[in-house]
Amino acid sequence: MGTALVYHEDMTATRLLWDDPECEIERPERLTAALDRLRQRGLEQRCLRLSAREASKAELGLVHSPEYVSLVRKTQVLGEEELQALSGQFDAIYFHPSTFHCARLAAGAGLQLVDAVLTGAVQNGLALVRPPGHHSQRAAANGFCVFNNVAIAAAHAKQKHGLHRILIVDWDVHHGQGIQYLFEDDPSSGCSLGCPARSGWEMLTTWLPSCTCCSHWPLSLILSWCWSQQDLTQPSGTLRGKCRPRQSASPTSHICCRCWPAAGSAPCWSALESIQSARAAQAPYWKSLQLQGQCGQVLGCRIPPQAPCSGYDCELSLDVTPVPTSPSTHSPEGRPPPLLPGGPMCKAAAPAPAPSSLLDQPCLCPAPSVRTTVALTAPDITLVLPPDVIQQEGSALREETEAWARPHESLAREEALTALGKLLYLLDGMLDGQVNSGIAATPASAAAATLDVAIQRGLSHGAQRLLCVALGQLDRPPDLAHDGRTLWLNIGGKEAAALSMFHVSTPLPVMTGGFLSCILGLVLPLAYGFQPDLVLVALGPGHGLQGPHAALLAAMLRGLAGGRVLALLEEDSTPQLAGILARVLRGEAPPSLGPSSVASPEDVQALMYLRGQLEPQWKMLQVRLIAEAWLCPGARLCRRGRWGGQGK
Repeated sequence: MGTALVYHEDMTATRLLWDDPECEIERPERLTAALDRLRQRGLEQRCLRLSAREASKAELGLVHSPEYVSLVRKTQVLGEEELQALSGQFDAIYFHPSTFHCARLAAGAGLQLVDAVLTGAVQNGLALVRPPGHHSQRAAANGFCVFNNVAIAAAHAKQKHGLHRILIVDWDVHHGQGIQYLFEDDPSSGCSLGCPARSGWEMLTTWLPSCTCCSHWPLSLILSWCWSQQDLTQPSGTLRGKCRPRQSASPTSHICCRCWPAAGSAPCWSALESIQSARAAQAPYWKSLQLQGQCGQVLGCRIPPQAPCSGYDCELSLDVTPVPTSPSTHSPEGRPPPLLPGGPMCKAAAPAPAPSSLLDQPCLCPAPSVRTTVALTAPDITLVLPPDVIQQEGSALREETEAWARPHESLAREEALTALGKLLYLLDGMLDGQVNSGIAATPASAAAATLDVAIQRGLSHGAQRLLCVALGQLDRPPDLAHDGRTLWLNIGGKEAAALSMFHVSTPLPVMTGGFLSCILGLVLPLAYGFQPDLVLVALGPGHGLQGPHAALLAAMLRGLAGGRVLALLEEDSTPQLAGILARVLRGEAPPSLGPSSVASPEDVQALMYLRGQLEPQWKMLQVRLIAEAWLCPGARLCRRGRWGGQGK
């Protein structure tokens, strides 16, 4: 199974025939520009191309009234003046003689994609369509939208395929009130935008903190809608039509997506107000959001003592106001990254800037061709891999492998040396762009040493920033340079500790809810703030993760570094674990985590402690500090007086 791309060139036919500054932005180039970009990146060729079909009258009738469908059909024979007069009866809309045909293709593209996914022809897909649809209502066009494409697709999935739970993620700078009105009383379709106070099935927020909600709501299908590429990155949004939500909606429904920060930047006040309002309204309905109610108790708990530190760690001590660092103390300027004692001579990476400046520099990671490789010393006959996953046969040169292994006594044994050679060969393929992701195995006794070599090899062979997520009994390599090029996250430590902004340890959460909270509330914010170009996930001795949990972690980390993720397993790991990880790294969805559970008080305490310690250094963690200020009525009033804004 792969990814489908649904498109039809006829959808570029409809266009504005008269002057209307409000509507001129909805033009054919929106579609052709998106397709051109896919072609430039080589993505179109990697998809299963499907030609969109027209939605039938019955399919349009799943959400639209017969009278409205008939009205739009009549636009095919109207003249320009009649089209303009009819368009004036709606908000921010224009009709064209080709509108009915194009709108049926747009709706049909979504139906075709749903059928392809749910019949197993493809795993997922993208439909490039116009006119858009999320503002369209049962009997009214609105905001450039004629037929509500996503709503029709959701209704079709329920009717034809018998689905019971569908998540609709509506990502746009404007509130998709059409989807809200069509599904606000339907508990089988959860929407990320809308009116959360009545049912708990809809929310409006600047970003999507609803991921924690979704983890407790088993899904049959996810439908995502985005109006344009600019909606993901533009710094501000302005209402071009009159597609405001009803005044009877909850207080959060008027808070619009007005600010979209760049990756790694600090959130703005209006965005945080929206998030906090949505969380507060949704908390009664979702166990995972009830964690917020425990925060006050957690912050009053006894905090574990800070571990002793020296040098670099003291200068970045996280329990005091940050002290400006001295380049002479820990900056690597003027010297290459240290090589392993007795290790091979390798090409040195360019001198890295100070840690504080690293986080403000974008790290672009061109994605290599999508290939996942498994490098095992003795493949198990019970290991079942997808047909396009490569089983690596090659290994690094013996002399080179021995040079890297020399400083580590645990790598002296033949089996450890063989595993290391395969890992080096795989890692070089990833760094050279021949392979996207991979899985390597090592004897349990050599796991720490193998991971150390993998980090040093990556840093000395092109990786500028390396994220290492170590699970189980794996300590940070003692000779790893404190230069800000490596972010070490250990899940499975004895206690929560932030030894520096780049060295974090936390116990493995005991409940599934705690594991999700740790990943969403700590690992991902740090990872995206760090912006690595190589990710290592090491499942060491006593890691304690079940296959679905390990798969979910790997799947979430695939969004980093262009998907360049290397998973390191113990040789005695079950073949099922290697198989699950291989499928996830090649793009398949991770298996279900099973019954939902709430984070334990100990998990909550560890998470909140680490967030509090790391917030001064990591912008992506500064949501809580600012959000708490919003919870103060005086602060809210002050900020409202400054910005105002009761809508778009």
